[in-house]
Amino acid sequence: MAGEVIYGQMGDLKIGRFVIVEGEPCKIVSMDKSKPGKHGAAKVNVVAMSLLSGNKKTLMKSSDADVEIPVVTRKRAQIVSAAGTSAQLMDSETFEVFEVPIPEEMQSDVEVGKEIQYMDVMGRRLLLKVSGES
Repeated sequence: MAGEVIYGQMGDLKIGRFVIVEGEPCKIVSMDKSKPGKHGAAKVNVVAMSLLSGNKKTLMKSSDADVEIPVVTRKRAQIVSAAGTSAQLMDSETFEVFEVPIPEEMQSDVEVGKEIQYMDVMGRRLLLKVSGES
């Protein structure tokens, strides 16, 4: 379900997957694992980009430490209306109508009637890409 969080271990994370850093869902862009020392477990250093703000975040913990992983659902919707920096979408499966902000780099692609892919993560909806013709 949307908004859910599951738990995993630092050592199981991979580049391109998602993790929660400082309360924000992030996509992992790089990882570095150190070897275990004489008195401890291996450390994992993760660099991730926030899905909400685009800021770079880092997370460093031992490889056996628990981390929160957001449940990410990719969905499709049709653009019902667009005005300024927000668009009204209708989900292709549930027919729910909702409003989302349009990222600056996508504003020229958003047109009424086109199909769009979006991501539902931690109760927030984020536009991914415009995929259909009107």
